[in-house]
Amino acid sequence: MTVTPTIVALVPARAGSKRVPGKNVRLFAGHPLIAYTISAAIQSRIFSAVIVSTDSEEIAEIARHYGAEVPFLRPVEYAADLSPDFEWIDYSLRRLRQTGRGFEAFSILRPTSPFRQPETIQRAWKTFLTHSQADSLRAVEKCGQHPGKMWVINGDFMEPLLPNGPQDLPWHSQPYQALPLVYAQNASLEMAWSRVVFDQKTIAGEIIMPFLTEGFEGFDINTPADWWYGEYSLNQRDAQLPSVPQSPIILTAN
Repeated sequence: MTVTPTIVALVPARAGSKRVPGKNVRLFAGHPLIAYTISAAIQSRIFSAVIVSTDSEEIAEIARHYGAEVPFLRPVEYAADLSPDFEWIDYSLRRLRQTGRGFEAFSILRPTSPFRQPETIQRAWKTFLTHSQADSLRAVEKCGQHPGKMWVINGDFMEPLLPNGPQDLPWHSQPYQALPLVYAQNASLEMAWSRVVFDQKTIAGEIIMPFLTEGFEGFDINTPADWWYGEYSLNQRDAQLPSVPQSPIILTAN
């Protein structure tokens, strides 16, 4: 009989957002933005626990209202603008393990991807489990701006970011359709074995699987323009939010 590994959902929600202040708990279609990620994680039914990592008591209260756990607050030194993900993930997994809650795998689910569905998470987990040699899985999508047409400026001149390609017809002079397929990571989800964090001191490891998102599954809200487009797409019924069974919490929209 095959035993499915245990996996924990880790939802990062620090309080210091700059481009969209308070975005993790700002009201989006009637609920705080983080509510959709928590609900999708719970409804996917693959996680042994759904845990929010935050440095804010206010965010912690909202997260608990929508069904997540916040067993401890994130230390302020792991919640700065430039704090790498490895720090808070390593801290969270170790704190959980110290309390007897060790998990074989973890998934990072960012609140800024509200259109990720429970089925998205299920599909990713099923994909990850098909390759036991993989260290991690990361959501990607076909890139809109091809790196073959990107440049680095040095003084008065510039050089191609990617100098490789045919010498007679460099990538920067070819149509997009003729360029090799390149994929950009998005914020929908990441999955990895906990051993990668403990043993390799990284969240990705060396063998990384792609998970191709579909439609709005990988849409990420990072700017006011993203927020507007997310609401517009929802109103046009181009995008769909996961259901949120909990009642709306009383908040003042930012």
